[in-house]
Amino acid sequence: MLFALGLSCQSALAVEHAAAPAMPHLSLEHGAYQLIVDGAPFLIRGGELENSSASNRDYLEDLWPKLQAMRLNTVLAPVYWELIEPQEGRFDFSSIDHLVAGARQHRMKLVLLWFGSWKNSMSSYAPAWVKRDQQRFPRAARTDGSGLEILSALSQANLDADTRAFSALMQHLKDTDAHEHTVLMVQVENEVGMLPEARDHSATANAAFAAPVPARLTDYLAAHKSTLAPPLRDAWQAHGYKTGASWADTFGASPQTDELFNAWTEASFTGKVAASGKAVYPLPMFVNAALVRPGRLPGQYPSGGPLPHVFDVWKAAARALDFLAPDLYFPNFVEWANKYVQPDQAYFIPETGRASAADMAANAFYAFASLKAMGFSPYAPEFLSAEDAAALGDGYRVIEQLTPLLLASQGTGKLVGIRAPTAFAGTVDLSPQQVAFDPYRFDVHFKQLPGVSVGAKEKAELPGAHGGLIVRLGADEFIVAGTGMILTFASKDPANPIAGIESIQEGRYENGAWVAGRTINGDDSNQGRQLSLPSGKFGIFRVRLYRYR
Repeated sequence: MLFALGLSCQSALAVEHAAAPAMPHLSLEHGAYQLIVDGAPFLIRGGELENSSASNRDYLEDLWPKLQAMRLNTVLAPVYWELIEPQEGRFDFSSIDHLVAGARQHRMKLVLLWFGSWKNSMSSYAPAWVKRDQQRFPRAARTDGSGLEILSALSQANLDADTRAFSALMQHLKDTDAHEHTVLMVQVENEVGMLPEARDHSATANAAFAAPVPARLTDYLAAHKSTLAPPLRDAWQAHGYKTGASWADTFGASPQTDELFNAWTEASFTGKVAASGKAVYPLPMFVNAALVRPGRLPGQYPSGGPLPHVFDVWKAAARALDFLAPDLYFPNFVEWANKYVQPDQAYFIPETGRASAADMAANAFYAFASLKAMGFSPYAPEFLSAEDAAALGDGYRVIEQLTPLLLASQGTGKLVGIRAPTAFAGTVDLSPQQVAFDPYRFDVHFKQLPGVSVGAKEKAELPGAHGGLIVRLGADEFIVAGTGMILTFASKDPANPIAGIESIQEGRYENGAWVAGRTINGDDSNQGRQLSLPSGKFGIFRVRLYRYR
């Protein structure tokens, strides 16, 4: 009887386990890494809350409707070590619980940002019991020995305190969210790196710097020698590809080597924190990077963070992390965004800003299409002006409609993003761009075409943001979405060397199905010679082409 009852209980547990959807995870689908939520791919239309917005329930309650109005489906929100462990070993997860409850109430998902040992290099979010006990929880030091507001990555006590708190957080998420899957991913720390010097100069750090470079790093470098970042490979090569030697003897005595050392120590620390959390509840985990302004040297930016020139160090040191992500605030979005494309990792933009909301939305189109991004997240959307909030919402509205098509097309070669690139100085390159969809060629323009009537008050340059995407539906049929673009078409078919527009429909998608609106022709298509995506709003058009002699 007891044996039979045991079988019955096991069967019931097996049924419950089989019925529960798999936890959020990353999967390579038709050439694109995608986030899988409840068994289906999920595209994050995100927004990252300003640093303090998630610290108070009443304050946050007023923000949810505004975030919904901008068509966000995911909120990136900090979780604060100082709030969840105000006394050592005594945890208070009420700030997490009200955040999760608010997201569920407003039918949104969350990506949590662990503000633990480091936030923007500094340790300002460590609890008071850590901050006040420097002997137990040592700080990084300057070359003169004075302390920094940065916990040392070489302290086992610092690591143990962070991993205990992070593991407790992940256990709480497992206990409270394993079935709902409100929380999709976790960022471990925030914009780590050393300032205002390139590495920790404490006695412990100096001893580690003089010791042999860990074999775990040099073994990784040897195994990936052909694909190493050029500055790292060149420094190692210049010193004879040494192993078992000090950092200076292996890579040279330089600020760049100081940064390599700091990348190794902080990546090792962060990777161990991530591994401790994954051992409890293995959600996808990542780190974000503060980028480098032109001409800055190590120590003048958060040195050793997950930047392209030290990707290899991070991959060797922090293998529990799923991907490295950029925080894109510089005007040269396209240039920096492409530096983070890696064939073995998912792509996500957790922070972006310092541009008009229309430009940020245009960047999202480009990221989802050309970079196979699984998510995009402007910073502090709760503080956007009404005009900017409407512009971001307009772009996200179109992306929301296109989501099934984007998820099905990422990585297949049928999806291309368009963006007029901007230099760091702010100059926008409005040169025409070409996109090939054999046997057609799309010429994308960001200015009025010669011979087309331009109103007296209208400039030849299309105003506002310029960008969008193209999806191939069939041999001659395409979806074009975006803003501030004019497209003309050519044929590469020798037998039929001229491309014509058979039809243009303006429209929308509802639940993945196309709903046609206006038929665009006459003056609105320059008598069948172009497709115009007006400035100042985002739209979707379905185009059928044909070829003739």
